Amino acid sequence: MSALVLLVVLEHAGLAVFAASGALAAVRARLDVFGVVVLGLTTALGGGIIRDVLLGVHPPTTLRGWPYLVVPTATALIVFAFHPQVARLRRAVLLADAIGLGLFTVSGTATALAHGAPGYTACLIGMTTGIGGGALRDLLLREIPLVLRREIYALASLAGAVIVWLGHQLHWPAVPVTVAGAALVVAVRLIALWRRWNAPVARGLGDLSGGSQNRE
Repeated sequence: MSALVLLVVLEHAGLAVFAASGALAAVRARLDVFGVVVLGLTTALGGGIIRDVLLGVHPPTTLRGWPYLVVPTATALIVFAFHPQVARLRRAVLLADAIGLGLFTVSGTATALAHGAPGYTACLIGMTTGIGGGALRDLLLREIPLVLRREIYALASLAGAVIVWLGHQLHWPAVPVTVAGAALVVAVRLIALWRRWNAPVARGLGDLSGGSQNRE
């Protein structure tokens, strides 16, 4: 399998996974079928559109071909129709979200490198591709994006992007490096969920809040 074919496969698999995540969040927020589809599309396509805008690709790749719209739309409608069954598969949904993060991260990094982006830029674009759709999903639901408030999410994505960049620098075969990068993202994300790892937050927020209330 060539690197180009692998990227296309990874992108479409990531589209389905992230669309399911966005659609399920929309169902839980009690949106109608149109809202479920819109949120599914936004979650699936958001990261790729941000990537292409940063790379100067116009129009964005995900808006050029019908499969990029059909895959997430169909996935969102399936989730809308069978959401009770999907909701019961909580662990499967978390696993799917981790896989989507890994797939989008490595595809975004590889795409940036293919466009001649420097290593640090490619890694940041890869991370943004992975987390962008989920961040837009949370903003549309009027929530603080998950990536900013808890759990190891963006750091897992960045780790996978670095693996892809190192493989590119060392001229290692693209397919094994891409698979390794995605696997690292998934592994770090799942271990963080299992061990309940979170990035540090500022201490003493309760005291500061209490103090401000007392002053009022």
